[in-house]
Amino acid sequence: MSTVVFLGGGRITSAMLGGLRLARIKGRFIVHDRNPSKLRELKKRYHVGVEGDLQRAVTSADMLIVAVRPDCVRELLRSIGKAKSPTLAVSVAAGVPLRVLSKALGPAMRWARAMPSPVCRSGRGLTAVTFPRKLSQQDRKRVRDFFLSVGQVVEIPEAKFDAFTVTFSSSHGYQALATLAHAAQEIGLDCKTAVLASAHALADGILAWRDGKHSLESLLEEAATPGGIAATTMAGMDAAGYGRAVQKGMRDGLRRASLLGSRA
Repeated sequence: MSTVVFLGGGRITSAMLGGLRLARIKGRFIVHDRNPSKLRELKKRYHVGVEGDLQRAVTSADMLIVAVRPDCVRELLRSIGKAKSPTLAVSVAAGVPLRVLSKALGPAMRWARAMPSPVCRSGRGLTAVTFPRKLSQQDRKRVRDFFLSVGQVVEIPEAKFDAFTVTFSSSHGYQALATLAHAAQEIGLDCKTAVLASAHALADGILAWRDGKHSLESLLEEAATPGGIAATTMAGMDAAGYGRAVQKGMRDGLRRASLLGSRA
């Protein structure tokens, strides 16, 4: 039975464990974290193994998932030291490139990068993966299969990883839902109805696109009759700077990702 060790017991580890348990994936999962309370909570919630000693955690792994904050990656890798036995490691730390990771633990450590969404907790996640050229097809398949357990997987060049990270975050949907619901309350709906209507507008509308039967353009045309209420609402949002605000946020996020990478 394979052993997957998560280094870091934070939010993304919790979300991934939730998705893996939901999918009833067989295997041994162990979490290492310096915070004992996090380990106790994860053990209780997901019935996983926990290990407070970093070296024991690393040596027990068939595959490592490096799931710490980007500014903590360098310290973690220094603490591990040079790997003495071949291990497949996957970093889910945003902004930290493969060239930095591959230098840290020596040639025995075989690296890949992945960017999973917290939505993987529900089994509907989306994960981007990228690999160095020399990584074997067997290792690539193993990484892809692992993340396929919690949702869709897309392989993209590492040069596009930051742009993907900025774009795919579920925070966009949650922010849009909260903003739309708040605006609905401002024009007269009660809180419960405002959230219900806003969630339908976003989630159910997008699901209609995801079924693959209609293009985004045709759905927009269907939903917003020229001169009608929806078209007028959209035009008002655009005139107020909706598109410009989204573009600015994306550019700011991209700069932040670049900064994290330069500090790694």
